Amino acid sequence: MVATGGVRLNYTGYRMVAQRVEYNQSTGRVLARGNIELIEPNGSRIYADELDVTDDFGQGFVNALRVETPDNTRVVGESAERLSQDVMVLNNGVYTACLPCTERPGKAPLWQVKAQRVIQDGKKQTIRLEKARFELFGKPIAYLPFITVPDNTVKRKSGFLFPRMSVTDNLGFGVSVPYFQVLSDTADATITPTYYTSQGLLLEGEIRQKFERGSHELRVAGINQSNPEDFDPNTTDAENDTRAMIASKGDFTINPRWTFGWDAMVQTDNNFSRTYGLKGYNGGTQTNQIYLEGVGDRNRFEAKAYYFNVQDNDLSESEERKQAIVHPAVDYRYFLPDPVYGGELSLTTNFTSLTREKQDAYALGDSIRYNGMEGSYTRLSTEAEWKRTFTFDSGLLLTPLLAARGDALWTDMSANSFGTSLNYDGTINDDASMRGMATLGLEARYPILFTALHSNHVIEPIAQIFVRPNEGYAGELPNEDSQAFVFDATNLFERDKFSGFDRIEGGTRANIGIRYTGTFDNGYGIRAVAGQSFHLAGQNSFAQNDLVNVGANSGLETDRSDYVAMAAIDAPIGLSLSSSLRFDKDNLEVNRSETGVSYTNSRVSGTVSYTQVEAQPDYGYDRKRDIIQASGKLRMNDNWSLFGAINYDLNNKFTSERRIGIQYQDECTIFAVSFSDKGNLQSVREDANDWSVNARLAFRTLGDIAVGTADASWGEADLGWKPN
Repeated sequence: MVATGGVRLNYTGYRMVAQRVEYNQSTGRVLARGNIELIEPNGSRIYADELDVTDDFGQGFVNALRVETPDNTRVVGESAERLSQDVMVLNNGVYTACLPCTERPGKAPLWQVKAQRVIQDGKKQTIRLEKARFELFGKPIAYLPFITVPDNTVKRKSGFLFPRMSVTDNLGFGVSVPYFQVLSDTADATITPTYYTSQGLLLEGEIRQKFERGSHELRVAGINQSNPEDFDPNTTDAENDTRAMIASKGDFTINPRWTFGWDAMVQTDNNFSRTYGLKGYNGGTQTNQIYLEGVGDRNRFEAKAYYFNVQDNDLSESEERKQAIVHPAVDYRYFLPDPVYGGELSLTTNFTSLTREKQDAYALGDSIRYNGMEGSYTRLSTEAEWKRTFTFDSGLLLTPLLAARGDALWTDMSANSFGTSLNYDGTINDDASMRGMATLGLEARYPILFTALHSNHVIEPIAQIFVRPNEGYAGELPNEDSQAFVFDATNLFERDKFSGFDRIEGGTRANIGIRYTGTFDNGYGIRAVAGQSFHLAGQNSFAQNDLVNVGANSGLETDRSDYVAMAAIDAPIGLSLSSSLRFDKDNLEVNRSETGVSYTNSRVSGTVSYTQVEAQPDYGYDRKRDIIQASGKLRMNDNWSLFGAINYDLNNKFTSERRIGIQYQDECTIFAVSFSDKGNLQSVREDANDWSVNARLAFRTLGDIAVGTADASWGEADLGWKPN
């Protein structure tokens, strides 16, 4: 049987187009010629000039073959032989994952592997390249007896991964050769030996297991340091020869509403994981936690227990012993489904229990701050809040509010007072304390809409008043969760401006301000808030010093607060500008400012922020801070880009971070190299390595080579692929 002229053939999942097809019924052979395109059941496309196969496409010969897979890998061969439906052998083949140049189709791709024989094994799901020559920019750079890569159908496959390298000042040059092992459909493992020229062999192992409702990871690592004396003397890095860690992480879904999990790490000393850059555990502080979370339509539950590994080079592990061991912290929030007297009623509960092995305190001039005291502390807080908004025909919005809160506290803490006495009336060591707070509040808002030809504007004056008794035991109880406090426009209209539960805002206070929102037809948007807060009666909680002097120099410690303002502009050209300011109430000097600019287009993206804070000696900062943070990326063309970042204090003349690098990326290759150091920042928690060189070279489908701690995600969001 002979068919000519644009022949189409369909058989058992195979589809073929050719100019001429001959089918010999007695031999069961199919002979095709002229512009052949064969689409296999797996989606691979085979292009050839001549094809001679059996009628089930199981065996045969092909001349001038080109194979394109669904993931855009390409194999070209002078000729090929199909030994079975699973195995095809190409002679004098070329393998690449790069797309051909549209302007110069004959130009060599960025990288390719030429091999004497290319064996595609569908059963093993591999492509084996024998007597291979790796070429970059058309030039051979490596010769290999063979190389095996997974085919396009593979998600995971056992074998050696591409090596990784690193260069640091105290570890020396390091090279890693990971081995990946598939254990089952739901489990795999990676073993990574790393040899450092200065410290010897580091062994790492990782096992990952997926379950029907979650996953678990187990990590281990260890080394016997060859030259610990290379590190700074009298540090944990220098004083430990044998170092190791074990870590476990789990995340499970009980049902659609409930999840639980943990993340825990234990190591032989307090700086091993950070010094050797163990992925996921190389930060300054490792947060060990176990958690249980539940989310409903109108309620949320969260219970967490914490232990903080502070990774530094201090032999005494003093900073870690100062951290609270939280066992646990429980939060619950519930909104009643039905209105109560026409308003919304919500319930909030927090339970916190913790201990600390060592006091965390320091003196700064005449001020002493107790970030945490030795001993145990337990608190149970429950609050109910009711509020309802009334809308009048004039547009006025009135929202009355009622809130009631109670706290039960158990404390057993002691403090070393740096030779001075603490001015707290014994409540720190009381077995139990009770505290309550009731609030009557009213908020008035009057939004006014202005409509112009090409824009809309809303101006909204806002006034609030909250009537409360004085804060019970103001400043006399431990303060563990309300230490971070910044008064600005974001919390101007908050009923309680403290960040946690340990402090309660008391006394009568009024907040007055105005909010503006503008939208324009050309895509521009403007937002702004400005106002001031007034303490009208009772005791000002922010004027009462506690163990960390949280209200000191905040702008709220006086009856009339500082002025706060915030403005932001969003432009459709990719530009965003925001600024937050706090002005002194008496002379309008800027006590705090935060300004940020970000810009993104097809060529340039970057962010610059400037933070200026006046000295806050009672709050732990005896000097003015003027900090500039900048990061950006410049695309020089479609493939090359520069990136960098810096963190610099203008007033105190130190740099805490500097990084600069260059990156290349296209559809099949990523290359990036960067240099980073800590600048001239002096800290008792210095890294073991002051500088590092990071680089990454990734070839799609082949793997990637990393030097240092190069981020494995560079470029993937733009390219849409991840190296195997």
